[in-house]
Amino acid sequence: MITYLTEYAGFWRRAFAFWIDWLWMGPLVLFLSYFICGGSECTDLQNSINPMTSLEDFDFRNFLVQEFLPALLILWFWIKYSATPGKLLLDCEIVDARSGEQISFKQAILRYLGYIVSALPFGLGFLWIMWDERKQGWHDKIAGTVVIIHDEATVPLSQLQESLL
Repeated sequence: MITYLTEYAGFWRRAFAFWIDWLWMGPLVLFLSYFICGGSECTDLQNSINPMTSLEDFDFRNFLVQEFLPALLILWFWIKYSATPGKLLLDCEIVDARSGEQISFKQAILRYLGYIVSALPFGLGFLWIMWDERKQGWHDKIAGTVVIIHDEATVPLSQLQESLL
């Protein structure tokens, strides 16, 4: 539930959560690339980010390891736990901006795709978190989500009492 006591997670907390996630996801992607590709072919960044690569040169294994599996993993964390491990460590939770409830699958997909929109103009969509009243990036606005600091101390006593019954 979003109340006047709700505290929104700011830019630096969310940036730190991102780096925590990168610290565990980077080695995982590297391990999976060696497991799936049997070598360093999937980790060849020169070929993976070249926009001039033709369709014949498209490597499905590379796409699977570097794009699809990480996206699937992030979406799973968002839907199952309302946060990635980095956000969980920093007591953050991704919730619906109107109701404060858990986000839907559609919102998770829109939020992930919104990362592209937020990143394109020199990361301005992520920097927007610093100036926004509810600390929403463009990806949050697109998906209708907010990132809150999940603190039991700000939960109304009536709601805590209901959860105990």
